[in-house]
Formats: sequence, C-alpha cells, structure tokens
Amino acid sequence: MAITTITTTTTNPCQHYNRFEEAKKLDESKTRVKGLVDSGLTTIPHILHHPPQNSPNPKPSTRNPKLSLPIVDLSSTRSTVVDQIRHAASTIGFFQIINHDIPKIVMDLMLSSIKSFHELPDTTRMQCYGRDMSHGVAYYTNVDLYKCKEANWRDSLEPELTVGLKWHTDPVGLTVLLVNEVRGLQVKHVEDWIDVKPDPSGLIVNIGDILQEATCDFEETMISNDEYKSVEHRVLANPSREPRVSIPVFFTSRMTENMYGPLSEVVSPEKPAAYRQFTISNFMEKYYSEELRGKSVMNAYKVSNI
Repeated sequence: MAITTITTTTTNPCQHYNRFEEAKKLDESKTRVKGLVDSGLTTIPHILHHPPQNSPNPKPSTRNPKLSLPIVDLSSTRSTVVDQIRHAASTIGFFQIINHDIPKIVMDLMLSSIKSFHELPDTTRMQCYGRDMSHGVAYYTNVDLYKCKEANWRDSLEPELTVGLKWHTDPVGLTVLLVNEVRGLQVKHVEDWIDVKPDPSGLIVNIGDILQEATCDFEETMISNDEYKSVEHRVLANPSREPRVSIPVFFTSRMTENMYGPLSEVVSPEKPAAYRQFTISNFMEKYYSEELRGKSVMNAYKVSNI
C-alpha cells in the first residue's frame, strides 16, 4: 500500500512551513503516526515539533519524586473508601483503585485486543479511519489536528522534540483509565508534574471538568462548585520500542439541553456559584472547537468571565 509521505527538516525549527498542508497529508494518509514510522520516516514532520518552553521534561530542581497518586483499596470499608476518594478528588483530582473485582485476565485481554487492532495491516485499519463521531466509532490521529499549533506524536521517533498528548483536562464527569506497563502519563499538582506509575492490577480514575462544575446523574444535576478538582494532565512521547496502550472510558451526561448549574448545598454567601449555567451539548461543542490545551474551555464558563 502506498503511504502519503510527509517530508520536513529539523535544521531550523522556526522556519516557515505550510501547517495546513502537513496536517492534511497526515490526516489523509489514514494510517496515523504509526503509518509514518512504518513507511521508514527518520525525522518527525514539522507540525509535530513543540517549542522548548512546552518541553514535557521539567527541570530536575522542580521535580518532587515523592509525589504519587493515592491508591484506594475498594475492599476497605465503605466509609474509608468514601473518605479516601473525597480527599483525592478534592486535592490531586486523580487516584488509582485496586481490588475492583475486574479480573486481571479481562484487563489483559482488553489491552492485547487494542494493541492487536493497531498492528493490523494498514489497509484494514484505513477502512475504520474517520473523524465523524456520529457513527459510534471514530478512529483518527489528533482530535484537534486542524486547530492545534503543534500536533501530538506518540511513537518513539525523536521523543525529545514533541509530546505524546498535550496538557489538558477531560470534558466529562469521570475518566476511568486502563494502561499497560509503559509509563508516560503525568498529572499536574501545583507546579510539579507527577509521573504516574500504574498499578498492574489497578485502574486510574480522574475527575473531569463536568464533575468539577457539575456532577451528572441521568436527569438530575448536582454541582460540586470546585469542591472536586479537574486537573491538567499530559502524556510524554514514548521513547520505548514497546507501544504504550491506554484505554480510557469517559463517563458523562447525555447530550441534552438540560441546564446545569451550582447545587444549592455547595453554594453559600461565603462561596457563591463559580460557574454559570450551561448545557452538556454546548460545553462539548465548545471543547471540540478549540485547540486541546489546559483549562481554556472550562475557564470560559466561570462567573468572573461572563
């Protein structure tokens, strides 16, 4: 199969280049970044270069090696589990759960199945490629490919020049994440980035924007009003030849026109509503219309920005 080739040079990262054309070629190849590597690419395209100030590798002096994600044992008493999750959700915004009763063999099968899909022949995977999410399945590279200044690159080629997934928050209620042993996820905590070491039998859980603003329970709406934290996280470009496999499951409300606003129980004269009313459909539309970066969409709904 012929693969669209993207050529570039790394001698001058500031040189002029046609960003739209590079994005279009990458998208139209329908093989994602794996296809570029398989085609014999030796340097990454210019569109994947990130500026030095966005380097995912913080200076050693700013790193705190003692920082780690809390681990919640679901076999503990209910009160203990509730207290631990509440504390993690209101401070770091991420935690790992163990003893969740999902058999290890099922988790391993999920990881191997996803890996097997990406190792299918290009001609097979190309049949699934597309950005239209209305069909229930979408398979493409970079959710913000046509909007971002720099695209993401997850493969092992020149990892020092790029980022696997830019820092962002999730536009959902909760994210439950299953990953293999290849590390790369980092979670921002104050000014540090926590290197996440996944528990082999665990799942990673993080608070999404909607839960920080609004906790969704079918037709009912509850607002945490910043009690729980949706924090920025990112993924480093993978320097290993072993692929990193990541399977997120996003939990949120249905795309309805129901209005979401602060729950009266968490609003007071001392702590007024932090966010204005919004709908899930409007929030998601705004999220996907912008570049994936930080909390820009979430901040747009703050009362101070009305």
